[in-house]
Amino acid sequence: MVRGEPTGPPRRGGVLRVGTAGGGAGDSLDVHNPVTKPDISRGLNLYEPLLYRTRDYSLEPAVAESVEPEKGGLAWVVRLRDGILFHDGSPVRPEDIIATYRRVTDPKKPMAAANLLSSLDRDGFQVIDKRTLRIRLTQPDVTFGDVVADYRIGIVPEGYDPKKPIGTGPFKFSSFEPGVESVFARFGDYWRDGQPYVDELRIINFTDDTARTNALLAGQVEAIESLPYAEVRVIEADPTMRVLKSKSGNWNPFTMRVDVEPFSDPRVREAIRLCADREEMVNQVLSGYGRVANDMYSPYDDCFAKDLPQREYDPDKARSLLKAAGHENLNVELVTSPVAQGIVEAAQVLQQQARKAGVNMSLKRVDTGVFYGDDYLKWDFAQDFWGTWPYLVQSALGSQPKSPFNECHWADPKYLDLVNTAKKTLVDDKRCRLLHDAQEIEYERGGYIVWGFLDLVDAYSRKIAGFKSTNTTGFPLDAYRFRDVWFV
Repeated sequence: MVRGEPTGPPRRGGVLRVGTAGGGAGDSLDVHNPVTKPDISRGLNLYEPLLYRTRDYSLEPAVAESVEPEKGGLAWVVRLRDGILFHDGSPVRPEDIIATYRRVTDPKKPMAAANLLSSLDRDGFQVIDKRTLRIRLTQPDVTFGDVVADYRIGIVPEGYDPKKPIGTGPFKFSSFEPGVESVFARFGDYWRDGQPYVDELRIINFTDDTARTNALLAGQVEAIESLPYAEVRVIEADPTMRVLKSKSGNWNPFTMRVDVEPFSDPRVREAIRLCADREEMVNQVLSGYGRVANDMYSPYDDCFAKDLPQREYDPDKARSLLKAAGHENLNVELVTSPVAQGIVEAAQVLQQQARKAGVNMSLKRVDTGVFYGDDYLKWDFAQDFWGTWPYLVQSALGSQPKSPFNECHWADPKYLDLVNTAKKTLVDDKRCRLLHDAQEIEYERGGYIVWGFLDLVDAYSRKIAGFKSTNTTGFPLDAYRFRDVWFV
């Protein structure tokens, strides 16, 4: 039956089944250590950070009703939302915020966001009253307001056990089978009026693009992320389906380890970057759903270095650089896996483009579980997916020695000095000049090939409503905002 446009207010009820991309036996419910897209989708629905990033990329209150810096930026005051509850019915207290931040930054077992909180004074918490907390920093940190909105720092209660997860998100835990399916029930005491609308949420793993699309067409799920670009027209022609398209600053880079041969030679890294015909990649890999990038990330950051010259496809220069580096007719292996939209296709296109520079690029395709297994972050030449973050946040996540996902093993001393100085520089113009110099260094000798920014393209049945497209989203399916979805 074909349903029409939704009318009237959202309705309660139903079981929402969502097909996510990737994942495997290593999937986790630990909000502080997500890796795969299924991990992220679960975390965004079970837990919430102090602040929340909206569809227009601004920040709004979530667990906190306010997070404000004191004069000088050496401390921030958190005021918790009145009446907010965890899934077990207990109130959120300042002590829970302290436990959360100490767990994330535990020096014996740092979590994914530990480097984001490198300015935190772990002994500098002061409980002012039952809803107010003062957090002291070791130095001013202009990123702190962004960091407290990071999904990897979801607020959990003291004594948190990821095997029995408790958060404040719109859905609460029911069951979990890693690599297969996770089930969540509507949280009746959620603080947003009326939300969520569905009674149950099921997040189902699909490591194969075709299987995920077929599940949607067969009615086995109501929504899927990462619709293969080649299937967009097919789904758009189906009167029972909708395609959700959103602009983003997301990027699926090629990653070259700068500490192993042949990529330890900056001439080789530059040569491989010149092997990428970015315009052709956007057209072939993304079917035009994206835009050319210039080996830099964070395009929505106010300090984004737009003036650096666009790197163009130049196989002759690439060949010359490789010869000068002693790597003429280079043989390299590129590890690829369908961990995100268009990843494998991008590898195949680069393989073809590199041949004109005399580069013999063999592809090693592994499943998503292997890719994020024991060798993750050790691959010499591989790929990955990233969302949309401010520059300093993204740098802390992936471009510093203490970054949790430093795929390129990038550790440039001058770069580090610039970003660390910028992080504590409160004057906007001065900070942007520092970050421009840092971006120029990474552009010239870093390990990433950032060839494009992707449009996110997902699909869902007309039986449901509530998803919205945006121009700045960082995650598929309207940032996995399942609390907004209802059955029409």
